Amino acid sequence: MEKLFDFVLTAKEQPSIFQERYEEVENAMVVLSGYYGSEVWKQDFADDEAGLLPEDLKRGVLSEDGLWNLLSEWKV
Repeated sequence: MEKLFDFVLTAKEQPSIFQERYEEVENAMVVLSGYYGSEVWKQDFADDEAGLLPEDLKRGVLSEDGLWNLLSEWKV
């Protein structure tokens, strides 16, 4: 999910990528939308809060605001 999150953020910041790969961006947003708030996301978030995930793991998709902001901008 982190890779999808990073991909969409990159596409959002670079219009040429966004235009060329719009369908991929849209599909990624649908997947991220389904993930956010799901039981899987909640468990991943709880595991992170409990310190069960590797310290060097990127956590953008688990930040409470990062993914929500991205989804609300996209309005999936």
